[in-house]
Amino acid sequence: MEPFLVSARKYRPLNFEDVVGQSAITNTLEKSIDNNHLAQALLFCGPRGVGKTSCARILAKKINEKELGTSTEEDYAFNIFELDAASHNSVDDIRALNEQVRIPPQTGVYKVYIIDEVHMLSQQAFNAFLKTLEEPPKYAIFILATTEKHKILPTILSRCQVFNFDRIQIPEIVSHLQGIAKDEHIEAEEDALHLIAQKADGAMRDALSIFDQMASFGKDGKITYADVIENLNILDYDYYFKMLDGFLEGDISSVLVNYDEIQRNGFDGQLFINGLANHFRDLLVAQNANSQQLLEKSKEIAGRYHKQALAVTPSFIINAINILGETDMSYKTSRNTRLHVELCLIKLASLQHAIDVTKKKSLG
Repeated sequence: MEPFLVSARKYRPLNFEDVVGQSAITNTLEKSIDNNHLAQALLFCGPRGVGKTSCARILAKKINEKELGTSTEEDYAFNIFELDAASHNSVDDIRALNEQVRIPPQTGVYKVYIIDEVHMLSQQAFNAFLKTLEEPPKYAIFILATTEKHKILPTILSRCQVFNFDRIQIPEIVSHLQGIAKDEHIEAEEDALHLIAQKADGAMRDALSIFDQMASFGKDGKITYADVIENLNILDYDYYFKMLDGFLEGDISSVLVNYDEIQRNGFDGQLFINGLANHFRDLLVAQNANSQQLLEKSKEIAGRYHKQALAVTPSFIINAINILGETDMSYKTSRNTRLHVELCLIKLASLQHAIDVTKKKSLG
């Protein structure tokens, strides 16, 4: 029996074409290699799991691949050095690196040094690295990667060509997961993959990790929407849609009963308030054709949003978001958080009536 290999490793990009959601950066790097205009110090910045380290490894491989005219790993592997600054952040580690940099490559033209989590280096380590970064040997290329650009010294930043990696968009994550599901012979519902992509918050590595978790949890090689909300403890969209129906009808009792069910299912009150605020935000963007692209939902869920958006006015949505915002801000200081949320829901269930009364007075 072969050991299980997680998808994040199994499907790690091997070429720039495989990198998802960073086409502007990968195109720039490819052209820099082709035109021999690559800087000797590069800094890759961005959130976790968006492809910084993968791009650094691909770039390191491509540089010598071009010079050697071969694509076998054995030919360039000795020219690539990786340092994890999270665990090797002392001045001695950098001094050892500086000594290593002085030795020219045995094969190929370039030696590539990838320093991951570079913001973890100590002040003394940064200072020891400055001179090497300022005047590197012609055969040395440094690729620094970080999730926290603001922690890096300005003197280091000024010596690097900076590439800012974006969060990967939900449709791109969903499309990539669909491809993997097909390769792995897993039947995955589109709504389920959308939830996974939203939970990943723009990080492909997180999305692949959740995907593996759901593939193990699912029955008969299937990943369903119901399995995802159960396993990831996500509140079903149905609750938000039912809540808004109760608000528009002014049905306080049904609203409170629905919230009681949410509480009994173990969901945090503040999490529910934030989710409800996001629901109103999504309704607002669904009302305008120009902003509908911001509704990052599957086709089926998006259709429900468009339908419900027709039943509610922009003024109701804006007032509701304000009420929810005030409730969220004062949630932590409330002595009875359940009552605090219930009072908010009662206000929302009474909001349409208050708007109608105000409208009648203005007309009268």
